[in-house]
Amino acid sequence: MKFDIITLFPEIISNYCSFSIPARAQKQGIMSVNTVNPRDFTHDTHRKVDDTPYGGGAGMVLMCQPFYDAYESIPKTANSAALLLTPQGEVFNQEKAGQLAGNDQITMICGHYEGFDERIREIPGITEISLGDFILTGGELAALCIIDAVTRLLPGALGKDESVLEESFSEGLLEYPHYTRPYEFREKKVPDILLSGNHQEIAKWRREQALLRTKTKRPDLYEKYLEKNF
Repeated sequence: MKFDIITLFPEIISNYCSFSIPARAQKQGIMSVNTVNPRDFTHDTHRKVDDTPYGGGAGMVLMCQPFYDAYESIPKTANSAALLLTPQGEVFNQEKAGQLAGNDQITMICGHYEGFDERIREIPGITEISLGDFILTGGELAALCIIDAVTRLLPGALGKDESVLEESFSEGLLEYPHYTRPYEFREKKVPDILLSGNHQEIAKWRREQALLRTKTKRPDLYEKYLEKNF
């Protein structure tokens, strides 16, 4: 998997991806992260990438030329996806992460300031993606969330592929409770079933807890799960 991130602040991307699972995945050759700065494609000495909006209004708008040229400078594979990170896009979730993990390449465009020139949204084949109904300073945080979520689904990235299958949202449910040592802490004990050694009963308990936790904390997900499975 190759991630190409078009960003005015490449250090944000490279710094995060130097730690934890993204760093390990790069070291193992499972994925790579490349940044492209639109300022390198401007036609003026000040490397300007934004301007005042036509029709007036507050803030600055990102110009289409530097972003088009930055995007077109990236060689694309036959199995690639292109994402525009914007609050107006389709909401990103675990299912979408799974779909994106099937690509060989993901190119993401990060916005800043007041927003994009509308013509950037019209780049052929691009999909608008949002993390949710809130506003961020820039698209870099969204890009990092997507890099992290997709990387975790790549074979070998977590060490044990079964770890992916047990995580929250992997089948539409929240994950079951986890415990480790000590057995008792401030009069709170680990459920005895987890010490029984009966793996069949442990799996049953975990399944029941996942259903209960989802029903209690995310009834919307629980209803979707019931509709899909029953």
